[in-house]
Amino acid sequence: MGEKRAPPVNVLFGLVRRQSMRVKIFAGVVLALCSLVALKHLVRDHEYFFIFSEAIHAAGIFVLIYKLTTHKNCSGLSLKTQEITALFLAARLACSVLMELDAHAALDIASLISTAWVVPCIVLALIVNPFTRYSYFSQVLWAFCVFLESVSVLPQLRLMQNAKMIEPFTAHYVFALGAARFLSCAHWIIQVYETRGMYLFLTGSGYFWLPAALLAEAVQTFILADFCYYYVKSFMQGQLLTRIPV
Repeated sequence: MGEKRAPPVNVLFGLVRRQSMRVKIFAGVVLALCSLVALKHLVRDHEYFFIFSEAIHAAGIFVLIYKLTTHKNCSGLSLKTQEITALFLAARLACSVLMELDAHAALDIASLISTAWVVPCIVLALIVNPFTRYSYFSQVLWAFCVFLESVSVLPQLRLMQNAKMIEPFTAHYVFALGAARFLSCAHWIIQVYETRGMYLFLTGSGYFWLPAALLAEAVQTFILADFCYYYVKSFMQGQLLTRIPV
């Protein structure tokens, strides 16, 4: 009897694992560029990027709701990430209410000023924010929720790195966040490409705001990229638990 041949997926991931960090980064960049080119030609209306991104994010939240209602536990979830997520979503909703003058929404925004990630985002939002026809408070609030969203997943990733083993529902949720961020970042990059860079300096948007917003999207996408790699690897190998190396 000959030796049992390993599945092609295992061979592929084994080949990637043996490469140097420089080769891995280069391969990741090439894969991202190929994905962007494919999305540019397949998706004609850029609004679909936003729709798909929010739909995937919503799917991740539904996974969390299912876990909490059926398993009656929240193991593997970072409370700090959920608090920050609630804060930037509340800030985004409040900003939309102020801009649209919709008086039917009532908000109860929790105070999380003591959170280490919040204060730097507030300071940055005061310095870099979009120039719009709305009030200065609305401009700062919108910038704040963009910057805070970019770092909201850091406590969750730190918790997962300490745990080393991630159970399925939490892994599905974080992967959904990563996929949603990639689509959102792809929207910005394709817009910049099609306008030959002029999109970064649109009149009335502020010379630093659009580059800063794009950088915030890229930061969160980069933060989640490493986890998404291990998630896909575990999924393709049929493993229920996602392993995160230290």
